[in-house]
Amino acid sequence: MKCEWVRGNITLQVYGELADDARHELEQHVARCEDCAAELKSAQEFHALLSQDRVNEPSPILLAASRMRLQEALETAEQGGFWQRLAFDPANWLRQMKFSPALASAILILGFAGGVGTAYKVFDHQSPNAVSIAAANPAEASITGIRSITQEPGSKEINIKYDTVSTQQAQGSMNDQRIQQLLLFAAQNNYNPGVRMDSVDLLTQRPNVVQVRDALIYALRYDSNPGVRLKALDGLGKFVKDDVRVRDVVLEALVNDACPGVRTEALHLIEPVKADGSVRGVLMALAAKDQNQYIKSQARTMLAQLPEID
Repeated sequence: MKCEWVRGNITLQVYGELADDARHELEQHVARCEDCAAELKSAQEFHALLSQDRVNEPSPILLAASRMRLQEALETAEQGGFWQRLAFDPANWLRQMKFSPALASAILILGFAGGVGTAYKVFDHQSPNAVSIAAANPAEASITGIRSITQEPGSKEINIKYDTVSTQQAQGSMNDQRIQQLLLFAAQNNYNPGVRMDSVDLLTQRPNVVQVRDALIYALRYDSNPGVRLKALDGLGKFVKDDVRVRDVVLEALVNDACPGVRTEALHLIEPVKADGSVRGVLMALAAKDQNQYIKSQARTMLAQLPEID
């Protein structure tokens, strides 16, 4: 047996992925070859070092959001020709190529290291003030959608029906962490725009929570339903003056949103900060060439109320 084959399969041996006959042959070889034995020991020590730190699982919201964006991208992607499929279809490449053991080992190591690095970046930078979604029940990772959100008039109780394998139900007030988690999930990942609107509407009651505000920003920037975006604007309005992130996303909606109603509401929200440099620049651009005559006129009026810059 060649040392090259052994060294190409050491990583598979460390992770217990070798077939019994191959594992037996490798163990027989390293018992006779000092160089291969040293490399196996080094790989085992490296694996033990990585195993000391527990890898955090991605939050249910992150998983669901990623799945939804992937599904939408797949549904809207154009089918390319033969050469494009050849270039961008990994499965086709795998069918066409026979990977050597050494290359397979390298890919396994890179994939494992990439997963550790990604988990560290995602969870190391979470805000300490945010509501902890990662601490939720692991079963929430399998939530497929929120079926309905209702609140009885004059009551603080919120009733949420959600689907996993079967429809389940949770009930509680806005102070209930699980209710907040389900509302955040519904606001960003549900296919029913009515449910998303109900969720965003309730989240506007708690916009001071960092993760809730992030969900409202996400809804304003990415939700396909203009009603949901208007609800998100309503919840973010009071933070335009003090939160630069909110101001930026409202300006982004004012310039780019396809719904005139959303743009008009965004224009009204920036009234208190019209003297800000970035806001003034947007107003000047709108006053000069915006195709919406109302927005163009209002931008000129707001600029006329500002003192001239020396």
